[in-house]
Amino acid sequence: MMSSRGHKKTKLHEKLQLLRSVTNSHALSSSSIIVDASKYIKDLKQKVKILNQEIACIRMVEESSLPVVNVKTLEKGFLINVYSEKSSQGLLVSVLETFEELGLNAIEARVSCTDTFHLEAVGENLVENLDAQVVKQAVLQAIKDCSESSGQD
Repeated sequence: MMSSRGHKKTKLHEKLQLLRSVTNSHALSSSSIIVDASKYIKDLKQKVKILNQEIACIRMVEESSLPVVNVKTLEKGFLINVYSEKSSQGLLVSVLETFEELGLNAIEARVSCTDTFHLEAVGENLVENLDAQVVKQAVLQAIKDCSESSGQD
């Protein structure tokens, strides 16, 4: 009976160590490992939620020829996602100039503009009281202005 209890304890310890390594936890106690794992799972759920939102946005773009701009308020700025079926010359520059005019410092950005246009940027807010809706409208206007000027070429 004692060997069975010891075997169970050893198995539990092995599983906790596996959980610790999977979640990159540096905790030593069992309860701390479980708390770290819980935080890890919460972070993963948040990442899945964001990815599902991005997938929904991409589907909206595929169903519509209109540009889609999503702006999410962060602690010190905004997460800005721009999707457009068409990429036109100067569109990225136009959007980044709009950031500058709004007082947003693009601290991180990923862009793809081969056939379609997709920009994901984190903009640090350098001015107070800047609203996400204001950012969205300004970016949409920049896209509109850019597509109108490229249509005249």
